[in-house]
Amino acid sequence: MTELAVHPTPIPGLLVIDLPVHGDARGWFKENWQRQKMLAAGLPDFGPVQNNISFNQAVGVTRGIHAEPWDKYISVATGRVFGAWVDLREGLSFGATYWHEITPDVAIFVPRGVGNAFQTLEAPAAYTYLVNDHWTAAAQSQYTFLHLADETAAIPWPIPLPQAELSAKDQHHPRLADVVPVPPRRTLVTGGNGQLGRALAALWAGRADVDIVDRTRLDLVDPSSLDAFDFSPYGVIINAAAFTAVDAAETVEGRREAWAVNVTAVARLVEAARTHRATLVHVSSDYVFDGTAERHHEDEPPSPLGVYGQTKAAGDQLAGSLPEHYIVRTSWVIGEGSNFVATMASLAERGIDTAVVDDQIGRLTFTTDLAAAIDHLLTARPAAGTYNVTCEGEPVSWARIAAEVYTLTGHDPARVRPVTTAEYYTGKTGIAPRPAQSTLDLSKIREAGCVPRDQFAALGEHLKR
Repeated sequence: MTELAVHPTPIPGLLVIDLPVHGDARGWFKENWQRQKMLAAGLPDFGPVQNNISFNQAVGVTRGIHAEPWDKYISVATGRVFGAWVDLREGLSFGATYWHEITPDVAIFVPRGVGNAFQTLEAPAAYTYLVNDHWTAAAQSQYTFLHLADETAAIPWPIPLPQAELSAKDQHHPRLADVVPVPPRRTLVTGGNGQLGRALAALWAGRADVDIVDRTRLDLVDPSSLDAFDFSPYGVIINAAAFTAVDAAETVEGRREAWAVNVTAVARLVEAARTHRATLVHVSSDYVFDGTAERHHEDEPPSPLGVYGQTKAAGDQLAGSLPEHYIVRTSWVIGEGSNFVATMASLAERGIDTAVVDDQIGRLTFTTDLAAAIDHLLTARPAAGTYNVTCEGEPVSWARIAAEVYTLTGHDPARVRPVTTAEYYTGKTGIAPRPAQSTLDLSKIREAGCVPRDQFAALGEHLKR
């Protein structure tokens, strides 16, 4: 009896599966789809939602070549067919071909955008396939076709096509030279007006497959806006939107908005990502920790001190429930717009002395570095999970960073007066608790091949811009 095994092919993502078939004089039995065993054997968790059967009464029935906007898992229940596949996806493998005979002990996994065809060799043939999206007329309009007799693909049909039974439509599909390649699934970035959203927009300015939306196009706290938004084209969703006003989160209204944006909206994005098999990139914060550890690792249990940290920790838990996710945990974010560095540079320029806390320790993260790390994760595709992302260098206090800003802008760093957090907030109310230690361990992101910049070198470049 054949053992369950998964084999690659010359077409990336197209897999051949050997299926064990148990039989005796009475007939046979097989587990055509067994998620637990097949994932362990190397099949992707593609989440089938529809099971179809094509019954073919005669030898020579030939169907295809169709590339569809979903993944397919193909086998036969009875009979025997010759299967053929052509990669119609945009990229270096466009036009690659593969063929294989399919019997009850063979299955084929066909990724989205790979053209699929078959010819009945032994009839009747019950050709079965699982797909991970529901068929609709709108979905059918996204099919890409190739002529069965395309000379470039040169598929060796066992029964010559003039002797086979083809539909009229299949006889009029284009040759490979005229096929428009299937583009990759799109990338969605929420929070387009924020510091990270703008950095991602700048990084991906040359990409036509990225949609960066702000609140006017997708309001994450408005259920009607979420319901009306079509997430189906997206293979990646990057949640760059967040409520980050840590002190305002301690107020009645702020608490409600923080939970709405950082938790409820994240739950809806997780639902959309799960439904459409998209990878979710979710940005986390050092505020999920109480700051008692000198360095925070990715697997440290959350221990938030205030409402903002609580909402971010809750959002992390939701995002982490997806099979395909990257939680990018960061700290002390600086980008274009209003932020600590911009404030210090303005004070220095205006000749204003300032007091800055000297007992909160961490590292800066520039949105250009954060965007580059996200791009790296989505390109390199290391294991799903949480990755700390900040700049590198010796952890320092806010006061030390402020002094460096004064120095780099040509002003006297002695005009920055270091104070304790308690001293700085004396007499002030409604202040959220801050973690004293915000330094994130960067071993994991470095092991994934992303090398962070030194924070002070990055600060100098930022101030020059």
